[in-house]
Amino acid sequence: MDIGDHIIQLDNSLIEMMENELIQYKILGNIYEAKPLSKIANKSSLSMESKLEIVSTFENTVILFPEYQVAVTMAFNFSGGNAWPEYFFFSTSPEGALYFLEEINEKLRELLMQSVTYLVDTEHGVQRRKYGEQAAVQREEVLLENHIKQDIFRSIDEFFNEDGHFFKEYGLPYKRGILLYGSPGNGKTTLVKSITGSTKAPVVYWQITEFTGSHSIQEVFGIVTRLAPAILVIEDIDSMPEYTRSVFLNTLDGTQSREGLFIIGTTNYPQKIDPALINRAGRFDRAYEIPSPPQKVRENYLRKVDKKKIFTEEVLTDIAKRSKGLSVSQLNELYMSIALNWHYDGELGYEKRINELIQQNKRTLKNDWEEDDHSIGF
Repeated sequence: MDIGDHIIQLDNSLIEMMENELIQYKILGNIYEAKPLSKIANKSSLSMESKLEIVSTFENTVILFPEYQVAVTMAFNFSGGNAWPEYFFFSTSPEGALYFLEEINEKLRELLMQSVTYLVDTEHGVQRRKYGEQAAVQREEVLLENHIKQDIFRSIDEFFNEDGHFFKEYGLPYKRGILLYGSPGNGKTTLVKSITGSTKAPVVYWQITEFTGSHSIQEVFGIVTRLAPAILVIEDIDSMPEYTRSVFLNTLDGTQSREGLFIIGTTNYPQKIDPALINRAGRFDRAYEIPSPPQKVRENYLRKVDKKKIFTEEVLTDIAKRSKGLSVSQLNELYMSIALNWHYDGELGYEKRINELIQQNKRTLKNDWEEDDHSIGF
């Protein structure tokens, strides 16, 4: 039976489900005489770790899923010195095959809700990788004006509340996209983590690369749509290759490819974004600027990170005033520098470090790093 692109999910997903005992199976036999035992593979094929390990293999086997009366096998076709996998799918009826695939989709959602999944465009097609559990980011840790946070969190909460009951009640299309933009280091990633970590839905990050093309775009949306309702995060969306943008825009316009998807795009360079991406409702419905934190937010943030209480209230107020324009990541660097000075010399010395960071920002804007007396030489 031909099940088309659905076989993409059966490649690694079924193996994970069998290993996690999410589905019962029985090995009926082998295609070729040699029996597979295990294989040595790079762990990064499914995770971000780059080390070898012995993994289970179901290649060259006929696997029966008795509950569904469905069998699957992957055999290698050898020709011209090359080998490539071919999948074969057996079922007692088309209806049974459809039921099996629907059940697999639901089990895959359960599996993917336990970790963050990454889809990476490679020269060999879209590969799925995953991180384990990451440090949770609480919503109150996000350094944004309250009205912006409220707007974003309300929309994400209602999207996944009772499978989008709000959208159905008000007759709204069950799809949404937001674009987060602003200078690097101001908390776009933190905001995304606070959203994905506090929402009960599969979270898929799509990593755009130089290998991103029309086929990978369709494959990514095909995979994520079958997991819907789900969150698709596209970081650095401005890196989308020019020759694929029309396909990407057409995919965003498609009703079926967006049903049940909450898409979050991020960019450090909004000026590079195609105006057609944000000037048409239904693609990215809202664009939110993630600005440098204002003075009061800077003061509260430094007070929070100062675990050793090396700052007096007067010093905190002074640092907050002087550090205008610094990003959240630069505030972290500032605190690190001050803490080192305090640890070794018993002095804060924050004025000099703030000035250095401000000058660093100016050089970045003017792109005149070659005039820096402290250039590292390349």
